Amino acid sequence: MLLSRRHCLLAIAALPAIGHAGFNFFTGEYTASHAELQALVERQFPLEQRYAEIFRVRLQEPRLGLNASTQRTGLTAALSIASPWLRGGKVDGTVAMSSALRWDAAARALRLDRPNVESLELQGLHGGDADRLRRIATVVAQELLHDHVLRSFTKEEMTVGLKTYEVSAITVLDQGIKIQLE
Repeated sequence: MLLSRRHCLLAIAALPAIGHAGFNFFTGEYTASHAELQALVERQFPLEQRYAEIFRVRLQEPRLGLNASTQRTGLTAALSIASPWLRGGKVDGTVAMSSALRWDAAARALRLDRPNVESLELQGLHGGDADRLRRIATVVAQELLHDHVLRSFTKEEMTVGLKTYEVSAITVLDQGIKIQLE
């Protein structure tokens, strides 16, 4: 039995959707929506790091932003700084960061590149103490997110038949990220 041309085209068009959600090997692109990326980011948090064995900085409740005009991602997160030297033991706040993206071919991973703290608000602190804690929190937040993996791929995800695709370009869109495959 011969298949009609229409049935063949429909079957071929469905192939990328079966095993490779987000991949379109006909156009050589992988696209991730903002919602997909937000879900990936949420699973990676909270993040925490000690500073000088005196402070513990924690980032949680991340909200991902995408800025097509600057080709950067944004990340806003709740921030807490804990230390026995602080009145009440802890200070809460919010940090907003932006970051470029880069492809790590060896790890097959999309990573944050050169994250930069755009704003950092601390609740209930003013003056010199607030400035010192902001500087500490800025350093730690940037370290926590430097080279942080946004999305990694398996070799199987990057392979169709005998061809393994490589990434040639990353484009930040307002509602997602597009990765050009070659």
